[in-house]
Amino acid sequence: MAGTYTSVTLPFTVDGEKEDLLTLIADQRELFKVTLRGVTEEQARKRTTVSELTLGGLVKHLAIGEQSTLEELVERDDTAEFDMSKAEFGYDLRPDETFADWLDEYDRAAAALDAYVAGVESLDELIPQMTAPWQPEREWWTIRKMMLHKLRETAHHSGHADIIREALDGQSTMAALYTGPELS
Repeated sequence: MAGTYTSVTLPFTVDGEKEDLLTLIADQRELFKVTLRGVTEEQARKRTTVSELTLGGLVKHLAIGEQSTLEELVERDDTAEFDMSKAEFGYDLRPDETFADWLDEYDRAAAALDAYVAGVESLDELIPQMTAPWQPEREWWTIRKMMLHKLRETAHHSGHADIIREALDGQSTMAALYTGPELS
């Protein structure tokens, strides 16, 4: 698909809107990972701005988001409530966690989510969303809207990661994209 920053290819055959949507999400994920190229475990845990955010914490948060979206799609639980206790360390790499493990989980969870969406009959299927303090009333979203939300969330945190990385060692994601090695 023209119009991507990275050379992503989907591991399954889809066409039309699914192809566009899944390709753009895959491209945004890969662009996020360009920001992470060469980051060490120590650097992944380092705060470089006044924010509490770290590169490792962002990877963990996005991986958990991929997992949660797939769970919502599979379980379709119209009584689900967001568990705030699970969010307590959602942006923090704990001492027993590694940046590399969360990066692997991010890739695994994203691939599983994409494969599921590739196999659905229609992006118009309605899925119950968890209630949460910021969304107290039950809402039903299409799979399309859920995936567009995933795209927005990934792009949002890619911006955070870019700022953190530039403050860490001066690397600009767009410069790295065009001067660094291709992602494997």
